[in-house]
Amino acid sequence: MLNDPRSHGLWEKTAPLPPPAPRLAEYVSADVVIVGGGYTGLSAALHLAEAGVDVRLLEAAEIGFGGAGRNVGLINAGMWVMPDDFPKELGPVYGEKLLDLLGGAPYLVRELIEKHGIACELEKNGTLHCAVGPAGMKELEERARQWQKRGAPVTLLDSVETERRIGTRAYAGSLLDMRAGTLQPLAYARGLAHAAVKAGAKLHTGSAVISAGEASGRKVVTTAEGEVSADWVIVATDAYSTGPWETVRREQVHLPYFNLATVPLGDNLRRSILPNREGCWDTKEILSSFRMDQAGRLVFGSVGALRGTGTAIHKAWARRSLRRIFPQLGEVEFEAEWYGKIGMTDNALPRFHKFGKNVIGFSGYNGRGIAPGTAFGRLLARHVLGEVPETDLPLPPTEPKEPGLRALKEAYYEAGAQIAHFAGERF
Repeated sequence: MLNDPRSHGLWEKTAPLPPPAPRLAEYVSADVVIVGGGYTGLSAALHLAEAGVDVRLLEAAEIGFGGAGRNVGLINAGMWVMPDDFPKELGPVYGEKLLDLLGGAPYLVRELIEKHGIACELEKNGTLHCAVGPAGMKELEERARQWQKRGAPVTLLDSVETERRIGTRAYAGSLLDMRAGTLQPLAYARGLAHAAVKAGAKLHTGSAVISAGEASGRKVVTTAEGEVSADWVIVATDAYSTGPWETVRREQVHLPYFNLATVPLGDNLRRSILPNREGCWDTKEILSSFRMDQAGRLVFGSVGALRGTGTAIHKAWARRSLRRIFPQLGEVEFEAEWYGKIGMTDNALPRFHKFGKNVIGFSGYNGRGIAPGTAFGRLLARHVLGEVPETDLPLPPTEPKEPGLRALKEAYYEAGAQIAHFAGERF
């Protein structure tokens, strides 16, 4: 996108085309205007349009331009934090509501893909959270205990079963989550866009919102060439926010994350490496993730940005790591490379914001955008429709608050990842 091969890499090369979404170049009226063309905005647009609501969606760049088109494609349940930490942070009512919503969110993703026939390489064989050493296994044992007491379909696997499923002896064990899976993330976003348009939503790309206000009792959002007046505004811009709701971006610390995709592997390698196509990530602080796409490309990623000195450092580290994890690979040739940014809140949990009367949004997905974004988008639509009152939402409204030393922390994460990868960080 925007003539940058490192923005969306493999996903842009293999995703179906998005629907036409012309630039907003007129003054129009709608029931709801949505700002942001990622999972949250597209899910909200789809569910509102299906209910007969006149909805306009404005996207500054292209559909799936932000995290929706750059992530590794793991459809995970919950968040990074342990399940028991939800009620500790949010209280028992909100904490359990949020756990319930996010625990079942991957099922909503599957439902929408199947209902709308979205071609996005959906795999439903689960994900494997991989234990690095005894400490990693101890962490997974506790995570399994906390999910299992809530009835989640998660299973702790030993090193032998983990090796059989992944094709490596690198891990002490893993946690299999059968709610989860993988997909082609940009294809999913574009599929949601097609479904929303078919339902009657009107989408506009290249239409950054530059101001927001009120006139005659209605909300008004303005772009460079047009304007929408509406009864409701849904802010769905998250970590890539600019313009009137840039406070959403400033509330989050950006963690850079890159992905590299190999050329398609041969049949023998595909039988020995992730034969069931589970998505994987590990328990290290500077974590790694990997999964297989349907063409047999191994997609491998970690913390870091592919720019400046980071490009060579991270790619060299990835080659070393892949040879160590999968010795059967031999020399690795990468077909695509790309990176983006993960928005991290101070407690690694999402936020619900009311920016004014009838101006609302969820944000802060902390690297778990696919399932939470889809579920929060539907929830916002149901709230606007009057089906879910604010008292039943899974998060209390909070004011955006910028964390201290945000810019310094972001520079530290990018530099720290380079130092760790240059030093050849090992298991």
